[in-house]
Amino acid sequence: MSRNTLALLDRLPGAAVLAAGDVMLDRYVYGEAVRLSPEAPVPVVAVRRKTWAPGGLGNVVMNLHALGARALAAGVVGADAKAEALRGLLSGALSEGSPGFIADPERPTTVKTRVIAGIQQVVRFDEESTREVPPPVVAAYTGAVAKAFPLARALTVSDYGKGLLTPGVLAFLLGGARAAGIPSIVDPKGADWERYRGATLVTPNRAELALAYGRDVSRATGEILAEAGRELMRRHGIENLLVTRSEDGMTLLLSSGETVHLPTRARAVFDVSGAGDTVVAAVAASLAAGAGLREGAALASLAAGVVVGKVGTATASPEEIRESAAISELAARR
Repeated sequence: MSRNTLALLDRLPGAAVLAAGDVMLDRYVYGEAVRLSPEAPVPVVAVRRKTWAPGGLGNVVMNLHALGARALAAGVVGADAKAEALRGLLSGALSEGSPGFIADPERPTTVKTRVIAGIQQVVRFDEESTREVPPPVVAAYTGAVAKAFPLARALTVSDYGKGLLTPGVLAFLLGGARAAGIPSIVDPKGADWERYRGATLVTPNRAELALAYGRDVSRATGEILAEAGRELMRRHGIENLLVTRSEDGMTLLLSSGETVHLPTRARAVFDVSGAGDTVVAAVAASLAAGAGLREGAALASLAAGVVVGKVGTATASPEEIRESAAISELAARR
């Protein structure tokens, strides 16, 4: 691992990132699978504890904060108690000037509940609305975001298909980033990537890339994935692409034509939920600090390797990243 990658951690404090898109609450119910239910062939989980954590762009914010970057967040929530809980969880991680969360009284705050038996997720259920956010709420949202662009050095867009990121809102966000002269990083959703035209970087996993490409290349070799990725870049006017490939690491496709493969840095994989948010946060913070995409992707690989070794949506601190890098370095020398 390059010394420059770890040195980048010292440049992240104060780097301002505007995180826009879909925000949610992640609820975790932990317990033990004690027996099979007599009512159906499913485990009975004896609940031991419950926790709440910010999800979606909320997890991006928490990862930015853990890295020392300044986080400015803009999302849409319901007018309910879950929204207040989310605001409370994020209050210490948001910087001054953050647009905050606009309330839509006609929708619930999105909640994803995961039931974990031991370290194994056994079921997830979602409470949400995916209808389009109404025009008055969109107007309030874009007005708040517009005031934050001058404060930011990078933009992240977390698209989870919850009804906020219509083509019009995405055009506003990506166009605003271009006008402000800052890079934009998109965590994509769905098959229609035309909506991301003009993005500096899109960060799909293998399944997301295959869906957008229109052919199942999710288990293909790195070379075939790179070909599919470059076709999507040409087709939709995307400058760069970072494909996360789980145990196979990440592949960075640069606008220069260069392809960079980054091996996985995970020592153990317990839970990949939220790892994409960590990648987005690490790359965005790096770019906001003036680093290049290669440096940012290398740091993101290290950070993602830390969080997949934890259960639940998690963050990676500079200390954890340095420790993980040191252990990987020792292992490589043996």
